[in-house]
Amino acid sequence: MKNTTGPAVMSSLEYRQFIEDLKSRVISARISAARAVNRDLILLYWDIGRGIVERQRTLGWGDAVVEVVSADLRRVFPDMRGFSVQNLWRMKQFYLSHIAEEFLAQVVRETGVSDVEDRDAAILSQAVRELVAQVPWGHHANVLAKVTNPAARLYYLRATAQFGWSRNVLLNQIKAGAYERAVTEKKTHNFPLALPEYLAEQADEMMKSSYNLEFLGIRREVKERELEDRLISRLQAFLLELGYGFCFVGCQHRLSLGQKEYFIDLLFYHRFLKALVAFELKVGPFEPEHAGKMDFYLNLLNDKECGSGDQPSIGIILCAEKDDVEVEYALRTKANPIGVATYQLQSKLPTHLKGKLPTSKQLADVVRAALLERIAP
Repeated sequence: MKNTTGPAVMSSLEYRQFIEDLKSRVISARISAARAVNRDLILLYWDIGRGIVERQRTLGWGDAVVEVVSADLRRVFPDMRGFSVQNLWRMKQFYLSHIAEEFLAQVVRETGVSDVEDRDAAILSQAVRELVAQVPWGHHANVLAKVTNPAARLYYLRATAQFGWSRNVLLNQIKAGAYERAVTEKKTHNFPLALPEYLAEQADEMMKSSYNLEFLGIRREVKERELEDRLISRLQAFLLELGYGFCFVGCQHRLSLGQKEYFIDLLFYHRFLKALVAFELKVGPFEPEHAGKMDFYLNLLNDKECGSGDQPSIGIILCAEKDDVEVEYALRTKANPIGVATYQLQSKLPTHLKGKLPTSKQLADVVRAALLERIAP
């Protein structure tokens, strides 16, 4: 066989595909190596924290030992970062918070295990080690500093491990109260009816019951196109609110059928679901006809836009208000996976403060009275 090399080979489809395959393999290897390094580092920090705690407990060492250990480790390993006094205190907190009874009880509840005996404690502890080893140290530091509820801490750790949240995404999710919304607000969709069980669970995790759009700075009534334009202008903030894995495809995405054209407000691709996700924006309450329109759009996306290996497209109708019963009836007969969520433009007043703060009229009356008193002779 003739040995051929040169421009002809390098410009061939087979060669380009070969290079793409190699690039994917290199990237995969680099990611695997980074994950292995992270895992070893987290387990090292776990063991340091555990070692300090156990020796303080059994040998009666005082808190001053943390500074001594820090100084010795930095002296022996001058080129290694992470052995500061502050970080060693964090390692101790890291270990203690994840072996605390409240945290382990939450792990037991969520894994469906009951009546964990002493002989199973080691297995449970190992399961926790495996979970925390999947999350980078910077993420742990943020969770430890900002989240005290054991159930919430477990929620953010599992979500970070599952979806690969970056540190900024994690911070945004904590700030937006993702855990509180996940446990208190009901998600409305037909994913279990329209998707295989494993994919329905992932889609449910991807979708929120409500989205916090305070970053848009809207304080008045707007039209749908203006809401869409505002979201596009603050796309990075919107992607952070959506969660990790969303890739923006376009706005007013054009679909055609025969002589007619149709436009999807916002179209994304989700890397982990491997599916197109279409958003339709509604400034008013949910109406049943919205579901029919979205179902139609998803049929077109599946037939005309989906690539090889893609999962069925998913639709999310983002509206100002929704009635869960009405949504349930509207989605019951739809073959495509559709979810309905609300959005929030301003912070909601906490329940315990409702009725306890003055209204805008009362505040105005107080200000007016104060001004009159100042100018009175």
